Amino acid sequence: MTTIDSLNWIKSSYSDGEGGECVEWAPSYASTTGVVPVRDSKWADGPALMVSAGAFAGLVTMARDASL
Repeated sequence: MTTIDSLNWIKSSYSDGEGGECVEWAPSYASTTGVVPVRDSKWADGPALMVSAGAFAGLVTMARDASL
């Protein structure tokens, strides 16, 4: 069984690098399960939001549209 602590987390390109809005996701887990773990990188030991691939795609679209 895979634990959240052992996942390979990737910081979102939408994160600002200044310590704010730091969102990470675990693509390797998503590719094998269809569930996308998302977390706040400033709170790596905290909980992860587990969303469907479709919901994650919606979050990415919303973030992209908000940055235009």
